[in-house]
Amino acid sequence: MSKSALLLGATGLVGGHLLSLLTLRYERIVVLTRRELNKQDAVYEEHLIAFDKLKEHESLFNVDDVYCCLGTTIKKAGSQAAFRKVDYDYPLEAAQCAKRAGAKRFLVVTAMGADPKSPFFYSRVKGELEASLEELQLPELHILKPSLILGDRKEERTAEQFAQQLSPLFSWMLIGPLKRYRPIQAKHIAMAMIEAANRQEPGTHRYRSDQIEEWAAGYAD
Repeated sequence: MSKSALLLGATGLVGGHLLSLLTLRYERIVVLTRRELNKQDAVYEEHLIAFDKLKEHESLFNVDDVYCCLGTTIKKAGSQAAFRKVDYDYPLEAAQCAKRAGAKRFLVVTAMGADPKSPFFYSRVKGELEASLEELQLPELHILKPSLILGDRKEERTAEQFAQQLSPLFSWMLIGPLKRYRPIQAKHIAMAMIEAANRQEPGTHRYRSDQIEEWAAGYAD
């Protein structure tokens, strides 16, 4: 039986890895993006859209699995309101489209400290997204909550680059209950998302960084 997937956020760090991996597992892949990916020999359907008009493309969400890797920073977005639109409004609307179109499962990347009651704006928005997604009562919802994400980003993020340089020095100390705080490779998150989809387990599921690493270790081409 052929499988189909839809990806949002293919131009990002996790989304870029995920797109490559999806081509090995799915017969049909729909990519929604606001700018061309410029990949040669593409084996997916690329749709250039305005994310403010996601509902106009709801029919494209009639797939098995929807992968959402949308995300930005307040600095890049320009304001808290613009950040919230990318990290809360768009993922939530995508999930609503997925539910109405009949998608079987929705997978999304948030953050380790996501909490709707957090005093920190970033973590609060991520937590509010998780809560709103759960209220939708999707057939199958997988929320991945990574720690610091490692990988080569196209845009400069000074603080994250500094943390990446230091990570080999302190990661070994994060053992036992502290393993969840270890930085994690973007590709491992992508691998874990696909593994989660393959399990086909109804309900809502959340995964910490250490759990994401365990799922990535079980990934098989």
